[in-house]
Amino acid sequence: MKTTKMVFIAVSCLLLNAGCAQDSTKTKTEKQGWHLSMQSYTFHLFTVAESLDKTEELGLRFIEIYPGQKMGEGFGDLVFGYDLSMRDQERLRVLAASNRVKIISSGVWTAQREEWEHVFSFAKDMGMEFISAEPAREDWDVVEELAKKHNIKVAVHNHPSENSYWKPEILLGSIGGRDDLLGACVDVGHYKRMGLDPIPSMQQLDGKIIALHFKDIAPQGEAQSLEDVVWGQGILNVKGMMEELKGQNFKGYFTIEYEANWENNLPQIKQSIDYFNQVAEEIL
Repeated sequence: MKTTKMVFIAVSCLLLNAGCAQDSTKTKTEKQGWHLSMQSYTFHLFTVAESLDKTEELGLRFIEIYPGQKMGEGFGDLVFGYDLSMRDQERLRVLAASNRVKIISSGVWTAQREEWEHVFSFAKDMGMEFISAEPAREDWDVVEELAKKHNIKVAVHNHPSENSYWKPEILLGSIGGRDDLLGACVDVGHYKRMGLDPIPSMQQLDGKIIALHFKDIAPQGEAQSLEDVVWGQGILNVKGMMEELKGQNFKGYFTIEYEANWENNLPQIKQSIDYFNQVAEEIL
């Protein structure tokens, strides 16, 4: 009995030490629950297959793919969406895995009411954590029920249009009191483009932010007014936004959607990633 107890204690210590060692190898962002992801619209001139290659080249492990993007080599004329067969979905998962990239979301979806079941089923089959979407305001009962049925989060995006969920009050008016699976996909650049300060806007959504379309943008009045620029070089307070999210104990995805230099924006994205990591090292 004594020997058995000693063996048990020894094994427990080994497991504990292994867990501690594993935790010590995590970066500050990983410990915080922060992940950089890629929105494939950044590479909309390219295919899904090429977007996965570029995401791997950047050292990122997560991607959100937009509906309608051409799939690329080996998929013929197919485009990304819920019409992909189960066979093609499996081929896509294998392709992503070969790039060491996980498809954690898709969007931005703006579906008709009868399409939402297909969207959620597709997300479930593909093993996604959430979808980014802008449902019609009269469709929330349907969307909420499907989110619960499939256990898929809905991160509501804010396109820069007064017909969208362009300010937090509109979104909260639609999802307030509904299931916690419903939240926000905060596009910080679009807030600014609609005349809103991203930080107070995020404060209004405290506890509701699932993911972000993260970026920095050029000042108004410049030749490329409000176009995306390297993080830390524009008019958005990137460090301040990250500090606000730290204060909210946000855990989720900073999805890179770099909408400039479409033919070759990898150098700017790499600089943005470096800036993100530098700021994270300072504030976490």
